[in-house]
Amino acid sequence: MSETPPDAAHPAALPPDILHARCQETRTRRSGPGGQHRNKVETAVVLFDPQTEISAEASERRSQADNRRMAIFRLRLNLALGYRRESSPLDAPSEVWNARCRHGRISINPSHDDFPSLLAEALDRIVACGWDVSAAAEQLHATTSQIIRLLKHEPRAMTLVNRERQLRDLRPYK
Repeated sequence: MSETPPDAAHPAALPPDILHARCQETRTRRSGPGGQHRNKVETAVVLFDPQTEISAEASERRSQADNRRMAIFRLRLNLALGYRRESSPLDAPSEVWNARCRHGRISINPSHDDFPSLLAEALDRIVACGWDVSAAAEQLHATTSQIIRLLKHEPRAMTLVNRERQLRDLRPYK
């Protein structure tokens, strides 16, 4: 898992156009539904971020532009899961976090553009708190159950947290 200094923005929080600009894009063909168009045109998109060595792809749409949007979103999710930004208990929650978290409740749909950056911020804080989700929730002005709900929206995040907690002889979350 890579780390970045605390003053730099997490790559999952970068605007899609800036993230795309720093990535290497490969277009390719994929088999499957879509008929001749899919078999003859390179509509599949693979994005690779050389700074983090994390990648993502999308090929389920017939349009290259649609696949690019999906690949960027998946890359942002993969960055949220696989790239840690050093976080300090003294760091205030981000503006995006504050806009989405009111009175301890996190309001976000897992398909919304803000979801990867919120997930990254929560995971960074959980890591900074030694995998103590309750301490991270307190620092983020949310409840523990709301942080757990956020993690459950991306099953790989919940698996990551529980695996790391078990390595530290901490109780996993359900």
